[in-house]
Amino acid sequence: MKKILIAGIDSYIGVNVEKWLNNYIGKYIIDSIDMRGEEWKSKDFSSYDVIFHVAGIAHVSKDPKLKDLYYEVNRDLTIKTAQKAKNDGVNQFVFMSSIIVYGNSGVMGKEKVITKETKPEPVDFYGDSKLQAEKGIMKLNCDEFKVVILRPPMIYGRSAKGNYKRLSKLAKITPLFPDVNNKRSMLYIDNLSEFIRLLIDNEESGVFHPQNKDYVNTSNMVKLISEANKSPIHLTSIFNPVLKILSSKVNIINKVFGNLVYEKEMSEYKEEYRVANFKESIFETERMED
Repeated sequence: MKKILIAGIDSYIGVNVEKWLNNYIGKYIIDSIDMRGEEWKSKDFSSYDVIFHVAGIAHVSKDPKLKDLYYEVNRDLTIKTAQKAKNDGVNQFVFMSSIIVYGNSGVMGKEKVITKETKPEPVDFYGDSKLQAEKGIMKLNCDEFKVVILRPPMIYGRSAKGNYKRLSKLAKITPLFPDVNNKRSMLYIDNLSEFIRLLIDNEESGVFHPQNKDYVNTSNMVKLISEANKSPIHLTSIFNPVLKILSSKVNIINKVFGNLVYEKEMSEYKEEYRVANFKESIFETERMED
């Protein structure tokens, strides 16, 4: 039986991973700890096999006034937690990083494929704070203290925030949506949760890039969402010329219709972790949202 401490209360990923692991009755004992303030420093980690670190500030602002806070939480807190875990005799430290360490999405109409040779090149302090955290904790990696770094693409699923939620709301009310040929790497929350479970069971270390088996086309995803909600929608390319012009000035267009994928080989693992295909994941997500 593995004993796991989730470092970070009420994290979307932490909450869902805990629910997933609790399905395996008798295999895992899971606790959570609030990483805000100083109380966590007095917590004895020695009884835990794994620390799953999800505490951090999300990519919600580029306000330069927040720069120091991003580094304080995303970098410094992560390194301090890992150092304490190692000192307390924990066997494995799992850190949620992000695809954002490779920079922004490709612009609309231009491919962006991340390969094993692609070097991280963050473009803002959020991405850099994650990358600096990675570098700091990897220095602690050894046979007795295995460090896992996860760089997932956009995560979606029941109650997820961000672009998926906005697209879901739009798909339920609009009769028309742009038909754009783009590719995105995405990751369903249950597929991520199963991947984390396998990494824990197999006592892995290293950097991992999980993603769904198939790339996602934004227009097709919106079409599936509308289908799941029985809300007819028509895809049209009539808006594409305008979107292409605006994409150089309006960043949200590239976030929605730009291209950003991991080379598929980067995401393969010795055991299958994709418990749901894309259509199943969308229908399950929309069912849970009702």
